Amino acid sequence: QVQLHESGGGLVQAGGSLRLSCVASTRTFSNYHMGWFRQAPGKERELLAAIRWSGNSPYYADSVKGRFTISRDNAKNTVYLQMNNLKPEDTAVYYCAAKLSLVTTYGNWGQGTQVTVSS
Repeated sequence: QVQLHESGGGLVQAGGSLRLSCVASTRTFSNYHMGWFRQAPGKERELLAAIRWSGNSPYYADSVKGRFTISRDNAKNTVYLQMNNLKPEDTAVYYCAAKLSLVTTYGNWGQGTQVTVSS
């Protein structure tokens, strides 16, 4: 079990950038695989990016590939999502999630942070 807290959301213009942060309250953060999800009104939850505990081989959904970058700083118990070239379609509540195994589903979730992109 780990508590997660997202921050950095807000209102931005199309083409702008935003950096989301997710801080974990655990001393074993480096053991967790981390992911970023989003959910827009009327749409299903979507996995955007994921990063292993080692930080290698990050995953990106096609919808954000080339625009978003996931990274982590284990010394700060923090995972980041750098979002560039934002589009109105990116408007959603963004969540970070954690899991200890690549085989399992994500069982630890943050409260979410709202990202709104205006045109």
